[in-house]
Amino acid sequence: MGSPEKPLRRSQAWFGREGKQGFYYRSWLKSLGVPHDVFDGRPVIGICNTWSELAPCNSSLRELAEHVKRGVYEAGGFPLEFPVMSLGETQMRPTAMLFRNLASMDVEESIRANPIDGVVLLMGCDKTTPALLMGAASVDLPTIGLSGGPALSGNWRGRPLGSGTGVIQMSEKVRAGQLSQEEFVEAEACMQRSKGSCMTMGTASTMACMVEALGMSLPENAAIPAVDSRRFRLAHLTGRRIVQMVEEDLRMSRILTSAAFANAIRTNAAIGGSTNAAMHLLALAGRLGVPLTLQDWDDIGSKLPCLVNLKPSGKYLMEDFYYAGGLPAVLHEIAGELDLGTITANGRTLGENIAEAPCWNREVIRSVDAPFKPEAGIAVLRGNLAPDGAVVKPSAASPHLLRHRGRAVVFENIEDFRARIDDETLDIDETCVMVLKNCGPRGYPGMAEVGNMPLPPKLLRKGVIDMVRISDARMSGTAYGTVVLHVSPEAAVGGALALVRDGDFVELDVPGRRLHLDVDEAELQRRRGEWREAPRPARGWARLYVDHVQQAHLGADLDILVGGSGDAVGRDSH
Repeated sequence: MGSPEKPLRRSQAWFGREGKQGFYYRSWLKSLGVPHDVFDGRPVIGICNTWSELAPCNSSLRELAEHVKRGVYEAGGFPLEFPVMSLGETQMRPTAMLFRNLASMDVEESIRANPIDGVVLLMGCDKTTPALLMGAASVDLPTIGLSGGPALSGNWRGRPLGSGTGVIQMSEKVRAGQLSQEEFVEAEACMQRSKGSCMTMGTASTMACMVEALGMSLPENAAIPAVDSRRFRLAHLTGRRIVQMVEEDLRMSRILTSAAFANAIRTNAAIGGSTNAAMHLLALAGRLGVPLTLQDWDDIGSKLPCLVNLKPSGKYLMEDFYYAGGLPAVLHEIAGELDLGTITANGRTLGENIAEAPCWNREVIRSVDAPFKPEAGIAVLRGNLAPDGAVVKPSAASPHLLRHRGRAVVFENIEDFRARIDDETLDIDETCVMVLKNCGPRGYPGMAEVGNMPLPPKLLRKGVIDMVRISDARMSGTAYGTVVLHVSPEAAVGGALALVRDGDFVELDVPGRRLHLDVDEAELQRRRGEWREAPRPARGWARLYVDHVQQAHLGADLDILVGGSGDAVGRDSH
């Protein structure tokens, strides 16, 4: 018997045609200068690129794509780069999160509509990573991720300055009169010294770590600096590997299993990762039909120690993390907590990838026996204020505030907050609980990173550096403090958060996983009868988003995008 017939590549539904249709599909691509034999059935690799000068975290990806192409050509593939919507948290209004699901639709439909057999995802800023993974997962071709990498460490007047974290710290000093505006401006260029994403363990770095922990990239993807030549080497190897993945038919659904998601949740605890990772991984799991709930984040990862001494929870930055051994060293250290049999994008198991991973600096990456912080995962809170859950990051919080009861000072929206927070007559002290409404998925819309509300200047001058803050918003992964986020259901859909009033008392009990509003049910029902939904956007993406976005505990994906439509080839276009 002969060998089994080689399966027809998806791209051959375009390029393997005779007559007029084949002429159409091949001829226009020949304008790129490619010879006819490129269409002979070799794997066509789509390079999904989020490069943009409007998204500085993604600004290194154009060059990175060229190195991916080298690897694809070397392995016998045919690379075709294509752009998708580029998201950057630093520039986009009202928030890049509003457009995560839109970008995922762009990715999904671009892959499915084109002659592509395998995909390389080039991602930088924190929303591009989940957007690209979500879109590609809904098609489920052989896919590999490549992050753009963090920027070089910031440095101001001889001191390390971390993306986002430094801004927040210095801004509070300006508001307290401890730092001049001139010094603040001087630090701007000192913080962002190169291309690349935030070099703290913010959401961009966290999501790059999630990509590696899930098995969706080659080892070392998470931490190599964007401008380090080893990032380009990794791109070359990624290009080689995706061709092999097509040959092996190694699809995303084989890698992104329940065990892989559990590994990622445990990894997030070990690195002291961003609370945003919970929402992004919930949305990704929803595209694949993998059962994952918000409660899993607490059950699986909340008791693990934090091993990584990085800002905002610690001292160092991503460049130091890479030199210390990067994510492989962390995974090696927590190997006893991981499912080492999960398959990864390089075809090896996670256990094989990390078996010999060294750690070169125990100040940056601690051991399990001597962790940086003893319990560091995401805690999920419930109670009458958040029946579907809320999250808090204990490793970034003040220990004395993890159990707290205080009088609510309520802000109806972000404009109300900004108009009143600097008012010296604001009735607030350090025992109060700051409550911000209408900043969730529907309310903002898009769930902006405004949950880590700056403190009142009059308290900053007294030396107060943290207070309990509660909202249906998110916060940047570079932020810190005793900040309760993602309250679900949100205020804009009539959740209990909408009913909180000035003077109510709120109880926070992180060890007990409780978030409670001390108002009796009869009074809450009376207030609920007075609540009115705000008008919805009139048209366009914002209207579609508000009509279909799910709540935070479900990942804030659109209900019409949950699941996938596979890689079916559509009708001919001519």
